Amino acid sequence: MHRVGFLLSDDFQVMALASQSVFEYANIVAGAAFYSIENYSTTGGEVRSSLGMKVDTRPITPRTAMDTWIVAGVNTPLTTPPPADVLAFLRRRAGKRARRIAGVCTGGFVLAEAGLLAGRRATTHWAYAREMQQRFPDVRVEEDRIFIVDGPVWTSAGMTAGLDLALAMVEKDLGAEVARSVAHKLVMHQRRAGGQSQHSEMLDLAPKTDRIQNALNYARKNLSRPLTVEELAGEAHLSPRQFSRVFTLETGQSPAKAIEGLRLEAARLMIEKSRHSLETIAQETGFRDRRHMREAFMRGFGVPPQEVRREARTPV
Repeated sequence: MHRVGFLLSDDFQVMALASQSVFEYANIVAGAAFYSIENYSTTGGEVRSSLGMKVDTRPITPRTAMDTWIVAGVNTPLTTPPPADVLAFLRRRAGKRARRIAGVCTGGFVLAEAGLLAGRRATTHWAYAREMQQRFPDVRVEEDRIFIVDGPVWTSAGMTAGLDLALAMVEKDLGAEVARSVAHKLVMHQRRAGGQSQHSEMLDLAPKTDRIQNALNYARKNLSRPLTVEELAGEAHLSPRQFSRVFTLETGQSPAKAIEGLRLEAARLMIEKSRHSLETIAQETGFRDRRHMREAFMRGFGVPPQEVRREARTPV
């Protein structure tokens, strides 16, 4: 039996517990109790979530041994250091004796504070990724990933990404067919690969007025064609000069940079989900050619398109 321990601290995010359903249904699909799940804290007893819900936990003792530890994120300000006893446990025992250890959402900060992410790739909730990189320069933070597996250490983005991380663990342990069946039973819309984007470029731009939103909608529907400022300005019913000024004020980006972001997002989705050649994808998303798309990927994601496709197709 594979023992999974959830390490909870006061003010933990209750969403982290949702991933326990993935392991529960893996047992159902497998027809055997492959996983056992327990909630732990360093002292045991009741632990209060950020919502105020109390969860009973078992205390960690010298004999406590788990195959997998999952550290829940907290809503406490990230400038507040994790409890010293939690860090001591992770450093001395959990990180050395467990088969794998994971940090869900801001739980990655706890792993980083304990030194378990030093020299490793990691991710966290997109809103805190840059703070993680600043505070822990020895961690290679990839802020636009659903989850990352680096050896025995797993980290995920925020909220529902913990479900994707747990599902990837099930796939690793029990195979792709079991993982697909679990996702189906949990009505998960799709199984998201770890390299998938955390958020939409359109949401990230968040224009304030309909006229700029209309121009962006137009651009998204016509990415395969060259798009000029004059053309977009016409959709917004503004002069090109007014459009560029208003667009930058509302989105924080120039029209050219925003359009490249939309092209990158569209290209990555096609690379992850289709079998079109990279040359075809480049043409469909408005890049001059495959080389131009590669240069944009290196600027935007730090990896070439081939690496995105390889990661999307490789089983966890």
